[in-house]
Amino acid sequence: MTAGLRTLQFTNNRPEGAFGKPRNPNSMKVAVFGKPGGGKSTLAQQIATMANLPLQQVDLLQYEKGGAKVSDEEFLRRYAEALAQQHWVVDGFGNPLAFEAMLRAADVLVYIERSSLIHYWWVTKRFLKSPLVKPLGWPKDSPMLRSTISSYRFLRLSDRFWTPAFKAKLLALRPGKRVYVIRRQSDVLSLLAEFK
Repeated sequence: MTAGLRTLQFTNNRPEGAFGKPRNPNSMKVAVFGKPGGGKSTLAQQIATMANLPLQQVDLLQYEKGGAKVSDEEFLRRYAEALAQQHWVVDGFGNPLAFEAMLRAADVLVYIERSSLIHYWWVTKRFLKSPLVKPLGWPKDSPMLRSTISSYRFLRLSDRFWTPAFKAKLLALRPGKRVYVIRRQSDVLSLLAEFK
């Protein structure tokens, strides 16, 4: 899977001057993505609430109740339907094809890049809290142990995709797209202030 990730193509089809304050929320498309356990779902929900945008969580499009994965065809059909909406906040990755489509469609790109220690701790914390609190954006009755082990595996392999070269390509999409890199809570607060 990671080999395919390295072949993503970045294109910037937005007009000059589209960077700056948030556009009219009635047509805004915000993508929130990054490694597991970075707080993507929480931040995506905050943005959706503040900007009054519908939230699309990729895991809910890709998995059914109980954690069963839908076919790739069904997932891509659901995903295309979600991206075709006039405005949205999308939380997650999906697969390389879906991720590339999201990057093309979004006006605002929010890349969460926290320290590895925080990602591992937040995956662990999510697992420890799961008997009491359903993780945000997860299908009902998801197998938490299996999902947590999968998150650890993706974290271990993530340096193959979430590289400095990836970030440079992402930042090069400016000024046609608004691009944010979230490393700490102060970055989150600054971003949310723009949606007020």
